[in-house]
Parts: sequence; C-alpha cells; structure tokens
Amino acid sequence: MGSRPDGWWRDRAGAAARLHAELVRLAASGRGVPPGETDPPDFVMVLEGAAKAAAGRLSVSSADSPADAPAGETTPGEARPGGARPGEVRVVQAPGSGEVRVVQAPGSGDDAIVAVVRELPGHRVVVTADRELRERCVAAGATILRPGWLLGLLRP
Repeated sequence: MGSRPDGWWRDRAGAAARLHAELVRLAASGRGVPPGETDPPDFVMVLEGAAKAAAGRLSVSSADSPADAPAGETTPGEARPGGARPGEVRVVQAPGSGEVRVVQAPGSGDDAIVAVVRELPGHRVVVTADRELRERCVAAGATILRPGWLLGLLRP
C-alpha cells in the first residue's frame, strides 16, 4: 500500500479494503501468475495495525468456507473464534485455488509475513520493497518480487 501515493495513510482500513478488492479481481482473472509459474496463485494479504479494521469489511464468498468442516470445528485457514492466541497469526479467510487469504497480524506485519512464508508449502512469493523483510523472507524460502510487478498487474 505504501507504494501508491493514494492517501492510504489517512485511511489504512479503507486502503486495505481497496487493495483486497483489487487482489480478489486479480486472483479471479488468473493474471497474477509470477514469472516461471503456471498454476493460479493463492494470495495472502497481511493486515497490521489500523489496517486490521478492514477485516470486517472484506467480502467473503461461499468458496471461502470449507463445506466439509464439521460444525464448531475450524479447518486450517479459518478464523478462530475469539481471535488469535498471543503471538499466533490469525487467518480470517480460508485459502482456495486463486483465492485471497487474509491474515491479521497479532503484532508486527513483517513477523506475520515471515510466519506465513514458513507455514505455507511450495513456492512462495512475497511482494515487498523492504530490504530487511526481503532478507528474512528469502531465508524462510520465499522468492521476492518488487511492488511494481504487482502494481502493474492491478492496473486496469
């Protein structure tokens, strides 16, 4: 979000909701495939600080709720009732092929991103310009792409 001078700093939750909507459209289009990949990617959006207020405003499709989960139980990726335990990354939407998964960082967004990179199997791509985050994510097994790559895909 910080890569766009669109006033995101005045309304972080609103900016997060707009970015989420753009990522949902991108995921549905199938155009968000990183270089060298062929399968539609799953997107993970990490919300921290004031941007976490956007979680309640994000659209959740029926595809985001696993139909085979027994009532009262959570499956990987579902929200945990009552929120996250201290230090736990809280996922508020379930992943699916070409879907957008939203994570509310319990503290530092960078720490949550690195935790997600460590948690997910397979090829992981992190979009960031932050040098320290890039180094941490590469050490955790991710490939790094610059924000310009993603912003180019989000343009109509």
